[in-house]
Amino acid sequence: MFLAASIIVFVIYFANVALGAFASSAFLGDVGEMLVLFAASILFVVAILKKEADRKAAEGGSDER
Repeated sequence: MFLAASIIVFVIYFANVALGAFASSAFLGDVGEMLVLFAASILFVVAILKKEADRKAAEGGSDER
């Protein structure tokens, strides 16, 4: 769920950058663009940490390798 949300938010960021570069009609300003990229990064990190926690739980919770 978090990974899908991260992808959606990043697509919004990419669409804004592409529209700004090719059509000069970006719909987000600098601060909005930064916040959208920050949200995509946070959602991605949450997704990766959740996936790692699920993997560790499936292995029995031991941290030894």
